[in-house]
Amino acid sequence: MKTFGERIKSLRISKKMKQEELAKKINISKSAIGMYERNEREPSFEILERLSQFFEVSIDFLLTGTQQGKDEKNENLFFFDMEGLSDEEIEDIKRHIEYVKWKAKQENKND
Repeated sequence: MKTFGERIKSLRISKKMKQEELAKKINISKSAIGMYERNEREPSFEILERLSQFFEVSIDFLLTGTQQGKDEKNENLFFFDMEGLSDEEIEDIKRHIEYVKWKAKQENKND
């Protein structure tokens, strides 16, 4: 299974982009892209979201290499009061939950 860094690199190469070009597109440094690709640094939630939007993949895919179906993503959110939130705001919440789960998993690996 590919690592986060390998997935980012593969997505970038599939778009025939250099690290510098990707960095400019998502407004971060070229060295940050390199460190992500070498798994030397973990991106913030904001950067994960930018990468997800740019490559048109889910944060779940970036972090795990798998993409959940839409119904699966909604089944665990039943306990949140989402009344009055836009679809975009609900998606932001979902992406944040995915990131928190991934981060906890990474921290548990290092214990």
